[in-house]
Amino acid sequence: MSSHSYISITQKPISLIKLKQPKSSSKHKLLLQLLPSPRRAGRFFVPFLAIWALLNFSQLPLPPLSCGRFLPRLRPPLRPHDEFWRWAQATTTVHAQPCLSFSESYRNTSSDQDTTTATAPRKYMIAVVSGGLNQQRNQIIDAVVVARILKAALVVPVLQVNQVWGDESEFGDIFDVGHFKMTLKDDVAVVSTLPATHLMRRRVRAPVMPFNADEDWVRTNYMHKLSRDSILLLRAFDSRLAKNLSSDLQKLRCKVAFEALKFQPWIEDLAEKFITRMRVEGPYMALHLRLEKDVWVRTGCHSGLGAEADLLIANERASKPQFLTSRTKLTAQQRYHAGLCPLNANEISRMLKGLGASEDTRIYWAGGEPFGGEKALQPLKSQFPKLFNKWNLARHGELDALKHKPSVLAALDYEVCLRSQLFIASHGGNMARSLQGHRTYMGYGKPIRPNKKLLVQLFMNNTLSDTEIRKKIKEMHTDSLDSASHFNVSSNRDVISFPFPHCMCTNQT
Repeated sequence: MSSHSYISITQKPISLIKLKQPKSSSKHKLLLQLLPSPRRAGRFFVPFLAIWALLNFSQLPLPPLSCGRFLPRLRPPLRPHDEFWRWAQATTTVHAQPCLSFSESYRNTSSDQDTTTATAPRKYMIAVVSGGLNQQRNQIIDAVVVARILKAALVVPVLQVNQVWGDESEFGDIFDVGHFKMTLKDDVAVVSTLPATHLMRRRVRAPVMPFNADEDWVRTNYMHKLSRDSILLLRAFDSRLAKNLSSDLQKLRCKVAFEALKFQPWIEDLAEKFITRMRVEGPYMALHLRLEKDVWVRTGCHSGLGAEADLLIANERASKPQFLTSRTKLTAQQRYHAGLCPLNANEISRMLKGLGASEDTRIYWAGGEPFGGEKALQPLKSQFPKLFNKWNLARHGELDALKHKPSVLAALDYEVCLRSQLFIASHGGNMARSLQGHRTYMGYGKPIRPNKKLLVQLFMNNTLSDTEIRKKIKEMHTDSLDSASHFNVSSNRDVISFPFPHCMCTNQT
């Protein structure tokens, strides 16, 4: 914090004393004769001062008088920029807050587990999680749930080195281990390492979990593996645990995701600096742009950067067909019409203008290096010059040590997006889903989920004017701002994206 400067004022006024004047020359005497005496000067100065004050007072913006009364001053009209934020931050009809009220049987099981582990041999589970930061987060959440089902102590999860990103960060490099343990102490015992008595014991690799595995499947297939002399090793379970578990386990998922998984303090401090810099002129919005090369390869879509760029992506996809993750029979054009492709910078720009964002809107964009570099961002930057990311906001040297730590850089993006006044993702994904639920849970603002299928239809409709297109864009996304759409009860909804009703409650519940 910068120190403030203060002017010291003495308690007594400085007394004027008669100083000995130097002898004046003849020129100085002549000048003194021409100048008026102090008394004569005062006669001219006082009226001049009064006239000057009157003229300045007349310039004050006083409200007009009417019938002897003051009329209220009219509020200046809202700028388009202000109208956008008023619309984006409109209050909703449904008010909910975090509400993790576990059942009595769940709490009793927790206390029983605490008393029995002191005498009975403790069972341990090791989870190896893979992928990017937010994919790892999802697996950590489910690992805690599995450990709870099996009544096993969880060793701090192991982060597998990502072959794409090459990040060797460990759990404790990114997350606050102490906070993780303390938050979950009533749910699952978490230990940093295996005790010495278990270091030489055999690790039993758990059978591969099928998709949509429920609690019964976990107990049936894993419980017998946790014998007295065994340690269960769990891996390759990404997105395999069922979404519609019991209410208590859904609450546990939220507790892990939104309360236990806290980033290291130094990461949060650095993110806070970026947030402060983004808010220097008021609210800001966050974009998660999925424009990286591997995204275009995996989705099988065209990037909008021309035939040469499309050919490069097509060749890489042909050499690595396993990268195309779903709907392999669809062409790039069919995927685009179906709304399965990421929005490129030009489409994002058109959508933002349709929503009412002005060129003064401050935007933080999260994500990796776009395929095509600056050219890929140019359509967005030309319309919204106040476009920043972590590299633009960082001061000299702030990110030098993190250039080869993509997981930490992703954590910074996550925090800045979480605290924004508005969040939009161009293509969904793990980060977008997690942020959607986290922002709902914390009350940080409502996300906009682009309706890509309808947007594509609008962009290809040559019969509509720009004004009509913008009107329709705003209409189709206004529902995204209504929290009621996020509070619809569905058993198959991912509780991390939609924490209501399992993890939140209204004033009426």
